[in-house]
Amino acid sequence: MLIIGPYHFKHRVVLAPMAGVTDAVFRQICRQYGASYTLSEMVASKKNLRNSKKSATRHANLSDPEPRAIQLIGTNPAELADAAKWQVSQGAQIIDLNLGCPAKKVCHVSAGSALMSDPVRVADIFEAVTSAVSVPVTVKMRTGTDLNNKNALQIALLAQEKGLKAITIHGRTRTDKFQGQAEYDTIKTVKQAIELPVIANGDICNPKQAQFVLKYTAADGIMIGRAAQGYPWIFREINHYLKTGRKHIPATLNEFYSTMLQHLSSLHQLYGKHLGVRIARKHIGWYAQYLPQGEQLRKQFNPLECPIAQQTAIKLYFAQQLK
Repeated sequence: MLIIGPYHFKHRVVLAPMAGVTDAVFRQICRQYGASYTLSEMVASKKNLRNSKKSATRHANLSDPEPRAIQLIGTNPAELADAAKWQVSQGAQIIDLNLGCPAKKVCHVSAGSALMSDPVRVADIFEAVTSAVSVPVTVKMRTGTDLNNKNALQIALLAQEKGLKAITIHGRTRTDKFQGQAEYDTIKTVKQAIELPVIANGDICNPKQAQFVLKYTAADGIMIGRAAQGYPWIFREINHYLKTGRKHIPATLNEFYSTMLQHLSSLHQLYGKHLGVRIARKHIGWYAQYLPQGEQLRKQFNPLECPIAQQTAIKLYFAQQLK
């Protein structure tokens, strides 16, 4: 069982935070299909960015399913502590700290996975944030900064010492970005050395791989990222396989139809007509990878400029497919 502070989860599969992907709409859909809990897109800790157009859709929302988990990114301990307090005042129930993002613009300011090269600052951040809030604080990290500097264990021990409640490790270094294959030996080593719950992340794309990673690392849970894009049913399929050892039937065309329409209308509502239409294109493109004549659907969908046209295109596509 996966336990984070007071939260006991029925399943052991979590949705990863992904910038530009895991907004409130996608998080709700993944919860609907079996994600134990979900993490928001990373939110900058700087106070002056709280009310920016981008950040406004990333804060804790009381209508989100519990526990509401918000991921913060930054480098200043006091700033991060203040941001954590503010997010908790808005309804956040878990605060996750980003030590994992490998994006150049993030690492350029020594944030995200670049922080792993400064354990002293990391310890200060952990202490400041855990002292500032009463909710569980967790961290998502990489195995290290590069192949010669794998210090996930050092950071994990700091997290345990400073009172964090769980650790997620992506099985790549900062310099790996998303290239090559994730490795799980570092995750296994960390799990053997600490008492905190450990969540394994990286290249977990199907139920069999999920089972392998859990057994190999002895992790308490797994985190799914890119494999959920366009296929939120992966949570249901992994949960079923872990429980029964048997494969769940794949999502049906009717499920794709209803979920894609739900996703579309919710995006239009959350972001408004202009931005909602643009964001919908990438999500429909991801769904289309799993559909018959999906590439044709994607090409027809992308030029559309209004919500009604987008919804009509989906309805017409499935009217043909479900004949």
